[in-house]
Amino acid sequence: MKPRFSLPALVVSLGLASVFTALGQETQPLPAQPGGKLPKPAAIQLVKVADGLVDPIHVASPKDGSGRLFVCERPGVVRVIKNGKVLPKPFLDIKDKTLSSFLEEGLYAIEFHPRFKENGIFYVCYADLWFNGASLLTEYHVSKTNPDQADPDSARVILQLDFPYCNHHGGKMVFGPDGYLYVGVGDGGWEGDVISAGQDLHTFLGKMLRIDVNGSTPDRAYTIPKDNPFITPLQQMTLFGVSELQFSKIHPRAKPEIWAYGLRNPWTFSFDRKTGDLYMGDVGQNHWEEINFQPAGSKGGENYGWKMMCGSHPFPIELEKGAPRVGVLPIAEYSHVDQGICVMGLGVYRGTEFPSLDGVYFAADWGSGKVWGLMRDAAGKWQMQELLDLDTPLRPTGGGEDEAGNLYLTHATANYGGPVDPYQSERGAVWKIVAADKVPAGAQTAPLQK
Repeated sequence: MKPRFSLPALVVSLGLASVFTALGQETQPLPAQPGGKLPKPAAIQLVKVADGLVDPIHVASPKDGSGRLFVCERPGVVRVIKNGKVLPKPFLDIKDKTLSSFLEEGLYAIEFHPRFKENGIFYVCYADLWFNGASLLTEYHVSKTNPDQADPDSARVILQLDFPYCNHHGGKMVFGPDGYLYVGVGDGGWEGDVISAGQDLHTFLGKMLRIDVNGSTPDRAYTIPKDNPFITPLQQMTLFGVSELQFSKIHPRAKPEIWAYGLRNPWTFSFDRKTGDLYMGDVGQNHWEEINFQPAGSKGGENYGWKMMCGSHPFPIELEKGAPRVGVLPIAEYSHVDQGICVMGLGVYRGTEFPSLDGVYFAADWGSGKVWGLMRDAAGKWQMQELLDLDTPLRPTGGGEDEAGNLYLTHATANYGGPVDPYQSERGAVWKIVAADKVPAGAQTAPLQK
């Protein structure tokens, strides 16, 4: 078969690691798909924790010993669940600054500084109304007089991300085991990555960013970790006597904040708190959803394929037959035909309350409401097993974990693209993933298929 790309073109556009992937397809196993079997029983149920919420999309814990959960409502409000109840007064209310008329915009996430208990610092990422939906990653301090209230006057913008369209903004952020802040950024929208952002190292779009919020420079409210993969020091130009491997690492115009690339819309991602592995739920195009994986100890720089790939399949899908695979393949994928349309990663269970769930990565789908478990078997092969198919489907919009390692799923019935006012939608809820044989007496559970 005649190759679609010349080797030099691939080296320039994708980098050496991706070239080897494209030409040596047999080096990567195909992703797991639903229908597999986890290496251990992991029966689950969902228990309602709180309801009456307006488009909840994210749950986070300050890990300060208080046991509180913080829930992001998409219109621009952070609620506190304390002692099992939603406090009547919001922790933070920035509705007047938040653009939320389209379902993929709004308040995306809250993340607490690893030393929050000492410094009271936290971060939110939201679509800013006054900057045409640009994502503003903003630092705040908690109130000095009330731990359940933020200080609204303490806002300091850390990073502004501008977009050409109103969808595929990502917006999730998580502190990694290394203490750096990871920020997921979508490809900028429309469909099909029309601006080819995923493979372009000159833009933040379609990337996973990695920054240090504990420092700053005259032109940035953060610093760049010195071991980020796309930092190219100023140097003299040498035409000859330089290996192709050395040339493949020269990216003079690459954004130094980039940690990984080739992502479409990493709406949800999380670290395994035990191993340090990174899981990314990357929302797909028209046919496939994917879950990407970066092992602990990675030096960064991975190319996850978009827009040349969607899952393990080439984009556009019409090139399926005979096309090369480019980039790092996902560990799991599923089809829009019968499984869902929008992947939501929930995290790896590392709590002690439900030992049977330990080490299982959970994912759900916004369209179908299905919930899957993902785990390696004894042979090291990823297995993806359906664990819940509800009689009345929930609409999973995201989730998160508490200080103890328990996992949560947020549910909202919001219409895609409307209504303009999210307060016209049915109220959403937060659900806890529990082992099926340990549902508390009297708890409200999700209705299962009969």
